[in-house]
Amino acid sequence: MAKDGTARGGARMGAGRKTKALAEKISEGQAATVMEFTDAAQFQGEDIPPIKDYLKARQKVGSLCAEEVYNETWKWLKERGCAAIVNVQLVEQYAMSVSRWIQCEECISEYGFLAKHPTTGAACASPYVAMAQQYMKQTNQIWYQIFQVVKENCSVDFQGATPQDDVMERLLRTRRGV
Repeated sequence: MAKDGTARGGARMGAGRKTKALAEKISEGQAATVMEFTDAAQFQGEDIPPIKDYLKARQKVGSLCAEEVYNETWKWLKERGCAAIVNVQLVEQYAMSVSRWIQCEECISEYGFLAKHPTTGAACASPYVAMAQQYMKQTNQIWYQIFQVVKENCSVDFQGATPQDDVMERLLRTRRGV
């Protein structure tokens, strides 16, 4: 608390030593606490939770590949045993953010980097460029949250591709219509 009565100062967000992954702690012989969810809800009979309608909604411009991203991400989480501890809404946000980024990139490809200013008629930067940058930033932030949960809860090192690695490949596939 500062002299003027406002709550300022203190530790900065993200300051300090970074937490080690569970697999790192185990390999170094450190004591590691593994969280056991005994009273957690058990998902039975479904590989993937039902996909919300807004992830499959028809779009005015471009296609929405959120359902595909959602399925791939959920399967990836399930293979690592982390599907029960990652919030479903986080995966939905990630899928929607990736699909919106791809939509913006498709619009940039179709309309170009320049647009006509609505009042002066002069050339100006396309609004799709800024939107694409914001969606990509949002996508990365959400992915880091998902990946942090996986990293902190996997007891063995994992290898192979992640859904985040395939984002650019998905963009290229949508341009070809595959």
